[in-house]
Amino acid sequence: MAAAPLIAVTALHADVGQTAWIQLAQMLPFLLLSIPAGVLADRVSRKWLMRSGETLRALSLLCVPFIVMMGAMNIPFLALLGFIGSMGALAYSVSVSALIQGLVSRDVLPIANGRLELTRSIAFIGGPALAGALVAWTGVNQAFMLAATLSVAAIVLLSGIPEAPRGDAPRRHFIAELVEGGRFALQHPLLRPAFGLSVVFNTAFFILQTVFMPYAVTRLNMNAAQIGVTLSMYGIGMVTAGFCVPWMVRRMSMGQMLAGGSMAGLVAVLALLVTLWHPAHWLAGLCFFVLGGGPVLWTVSFTTLRQLITPDELMGRVTSINSLATYGSRPLGAALAGVIGTAFGMEACLYVVTGIFTLEVVLLWMSPLPWLDAQKLKNPQGR
Repeated sequence: MAAAPLIAVTALHADVGQTAWIQLAQMLPFLLLSIPAGVLADRVSRKWLMRSGETLRALSLLCVPFIVMMGAMNIPFLALLGFIGSMGALAYSVSVSALIQGLVSRDVLPIANGRLELTRSIAFIGGPALAGALVAWTGVNQAFMLAATLSVAAIVLLSGIPEAPRGDAPRRHFIAELVEGGRFALQHPLLRPAFGLSVVFNTAFFILQTVFMPYAVTRLNMNAAQIGVTLSMYGIGMVTAGFCVPWMVRRMSMGQMLAGGSMAGLVAVLALLVTLWHPAHWLAGLCFFVLGGGPVLWTVSFTTLRQLITPDELMGRVTSINSLATYGSRPLGAALAGVIGTAFGMEACLYVVTGIFTLEVVLLWMSPLPWLDAQKLKNPQGR
């Protein structure tokens, strides 16, 4: 569905507002359905849920060429299909951490999570570019047929992955299970500050992301190509960090990786803040490179932390709370950027982002996270 906004603009002549609605539709499942999906992941086979999610995504992709051939494609249809496809992606994302947790021993969990994050980073970079190229070279129908074929291939590959057996937990009311997961996540002395830091980081990041485009044009005098190169540094930072994770895991503690990933936001915005007085384009590129790489270290380490300390029967719900913390703070950041930027200007947004990232670093060092040692964490699984 990375090509959906492109199709909306090129084929349906969508304006900025309509394109934004399509992107919002793709984000809504993570905002509205993360917690129910987490409860479901703790009730049913995670492998089955991942295959079902990928099937739903494949069906949404297959619908696009058929609706186009019927001449019935419009903005609401495209937004609806994006919503359905994202529901499938959500089902996959809340299950994969728990599935990995049962497949590998705890001492290699960081390596396994690093490989998954590297794959995701490569897809993050290549997906939109490949989608645009396929639409340009082969047309909308062929591009979506290929995407659906890849989803079917993923379903087949998932069939060959074993799933660790799980004990039969007593089935309770949905609300009771939801409260149980939330209580565990928010009362745990390690998970609670980590979730809080995720909210703070993502709020600041989306203020920065929202304001950067107009700031780059008006203050840095960047053209479209220069902005594109600068933003691509984000993906390059992700992939670079993904390649470095195995090396770093062997030489750094979990706490050091969490601290490094968390402090990346402050380092990045300070580089961009310098452009208020020295408008060098490379500083903006450095900002996005660090913003891409730092969160990879955080994601790998925090995923491993959740796997090591969360009971298997709660893993889906705890993962879904992380998704909600991450995606729920994005519209908040975008809204704050709009309010602050309109009232006080783009420069004020940069100062606010700097303040929020500084607060994040203070909260980090007030927590026990920087001193964590994965080898000393209590293992609730008995593995």
